[in-house]
Amino acid sequence: MREGWTYKKLGEVAQSELGKTLNSAKDKGISYPYLCAINVLWDKIDTTTLKETKFEESELERYSVKKGDLLVCEGGDIGRAAIWDKEQPILYQNALHRLRFHDALLPRFCLLYLRCLKEKGILDGRYGKGVTIKHLVKSSLLSIPIPVPSLSEQQRIVSELDLLSSIIEKKKAQLKEYDKLAQSIFYDMFGDPMTNEKGWEVKKLVDVTTKIGSGATPKGGNQSYKNEGISLIRSLNVHNGSFKYEDLAHIDEKQAYQLNNVIVEENDVLFNISGASVARCCIVPSNVLPARVNQHVSIIRPQKELVNYLYLCYYLISPNSQNALLVMSKSNAATREALPKSMMEKYLIPLPPLPLQQSFASKIEAIERQKALVQQSIAETESLFNSRMDYYFD
Repeated sequence: MREGWTYKKLGEVAQSELGKTLNSAKDKGISYPYLCAINVLWDKIDTTTLKETKFEESELERYSVKKGDLLVCEGGDIGRAAIWDKEQPILYQNALHRLRFHDALLPRFCLLYLRCLKEKGILDGRYGKGVTIKHLVKSSLLSIPIPVPSLSEQQRIVSELDLLSSIIEKKKAQLKEYDKLAQSIFYDMFGDPMTNEKGWEVKKLVDVTTKIGSGATPKGGNQSYKNEGISLIRSLNVHNGSFKYEDLAHIDEKQAYQLNNVIVEENDVLFNISGASVARCCIVPSNVLPARVNQHVSIIRPQKELVNYLYLCYYLISPNSQNALLVMSKSNAATREALPKSMMEKYLIPLPPLPLQQSFASKIEAIERQKALVQQSIAETESLFNSRMDYYFD
């Protein structure tokens, strides 16, 4: 325990109340908007999708959320929390705990502490009740021990962590601006690719590529993945214009041998062909090679003398192309979106002069170098944020 800090149960420094249990057949009174679990995101409350139900006048005070109250999800992503920061109170339902604090604890200090417990798996593992579906019942929530330094120390910690968070968010916004710039350059140089207003030659994707193909999941699924080895790229890694390294799977040489028909090469275009992420597309980063893909990701390898890989990627992720691909994905699938190889082979690609494509690629490569610096800075700041969270809350 840190000098001058005490530990108390959450129930000793806050009052908790679950919201109203809704029953549309029996509820009486006047209709009011209310908050439910889907409105509470981490550190943010979304009021754009509020529903309404009837509350009697005698219920308004009991089920009212006031400025400074912390709302905590009881089910689903248990422990997800946000502070109501508006002057106007709002009502809430029973999927949420309302924490109202005594003078000893700052709501934001508590939110950051709960976030730390959540990220370490402690909220779910130690305080979540239930075998298959976890719930954070009131007694468990109030039993959580929480450090209680002085209010000035709490404010100093909150200010430090919030500053780091704001730096991270600003840098992520900077990445989005770089992505917008890249799309703007694409449209300036090539116009709307779907209308082909420049009148360039158009060919089927199969006629301008040397490979279109997806892989498979090794026998045993997730349980067969290794801590290191050859990368297995899945749809969760492929986002439009960017590769996400989180949860990148790995397989051993024997497993990779079974997928030798889908060896990923440098500058391959990765394209999601099924599920909710269908049509997402990016270039494989060289630092994940050697690699294979599973059955939800297709390798698209362009003929270098006809198509530049960056032009092809940005053509596929252009808004109008994405809309067309999403429509296609729903036209031939009974239960889920899908873009099978036979469909992708027929997808039409306009072919600007190769020097123009290469000029575009040079501009994108310059942007990507800047993005890499920002991403490195984000990773370093996130590492610092996590280390400070551990320092204060571990």
